[in-house]
Amino acid sequence: MSALALSILLVGCDRQVSSDKSSTVSSDGTVKSKEKTVTKSSDGTVTKTEESKKTTPPEKP
Repeated sequence: MSALALSILLVGCDRQVSSDKSSTVSSDGTVKSKEKTVTKSSDGTVTKTEESKKTTPPEKP
């Protein structure tokens, strides 16, 4: 019975197909990060999301 309840809970939820995270640090201390995620909804729609961030270190006095 619990397997049936679990399958009902999973219907209608998006399922994460893949995820990739990477970051690089340059010589001046700047960090560039990228995150890519692919999700698939219950109706078969595939959504790709990409997020990029750039963080610079604070100025030294």
